Parts: sequence; C-alpha cells; structure tokens
Amino acid sequence: MVIVKWAVIIIALVIIAGLLAGQLGLLKGTPPTDLGVHDGKLKPPSKTPNSVSSQASLYPDHPQRDYADIAPFPVSGGPDATLNRIASIVDGMEGAKIVAREPGYLYVQFTTRLMKYVDDAEFWFDPVAGVIHMRSASRLGSSDLGVNRKRIEFIRQELLNP
Repeated sequence: MVIVKWAVIIIALVIIAGLLAGQLGLLKGTPPTDLGVHDGKLKPPSKTPNSVSSQASLYPDHPQRDYADIAPFPVSGGPDATLNRIASIVDGMEGAKIVAREPGYLYVQFTTRLMKYVDDAEFWFDPVAGVIHMRSASRLGSSDLGVNRKRIEFIRQELLNP
C-alpha cells in the first residue's frame, strides 16, 4: 500500500512539474530560423510525426512523407483574398498569433492553452500551381497526436464554407 501511495505522489508531482514548466514558457521550443519560401518550397516536414505539409510529395524519400501529406487549399477570389480569409479565420482561433503577413505568405504561431506548446504554421500562394500550400509543425515532441492536421483541416472547412 505504501508503494501505491508513493507512486501516486510521484505521478502527481510529475504532472504538476509539467504544468508549471508549460506555464513558465519552458515548453515553447526554439523558433525556427529557416521558415519561408525557398526555391518555391516551404520547409520540409519534420522527421518525426508532428507536422503536415501540402508539399510532402516533393520529398519522396522523407521518413514522414505519408504522415505529413495534406492537400493544399484552393484559391477562391484570388490569392490575396484567400490569404486574407485564412488570416481572418486564424485571427478567431484560440492561441493564434500572426507573426508575418507578406504578399503571398502568412506565418502564424499557435500556442496551446495549458502546456504552452508552440506550433508554427505557414501559408504560401504558389503562383505556378495556383494553390495555397501550407506547412504546420510542432516545435517540440516526436508526435503531435494529430493536432496540426486537425487545425489545418478546420481552417480548410472554414475557408470552404464562408
């Protein structure tokens, strides 16, 4: 019985320490320095299953290509109108902060409420393909439990149903 009591105490302390670390901003990770569009591409997907990218197919040998693969957004009303609509949707999402907004490009950071994890999301109008490519990735952890995909699909649904 004493072992169970101590196990419960230790588990509770670990949970409290994790929550405290999150609230202190210790779990936000390091901001990436290589975001943006380079040679017509966004950054490749993460090497662990914690990102999605509409350009995953450009990296056929990537270990997370299948996990990361997601369809780009269609353009409706022109690229500027579509990116403005995405920015408007994102503005209404909890924990979202638009960091950069340039012609044809949008960079957003999403911070989770409880643990303060930060995910980086990029949206870019590809003038050749005529679509909005995106990449969304967690800074920390080897798995995002599908959070980035759910977020991008939520934005897609809002975009398609004005």
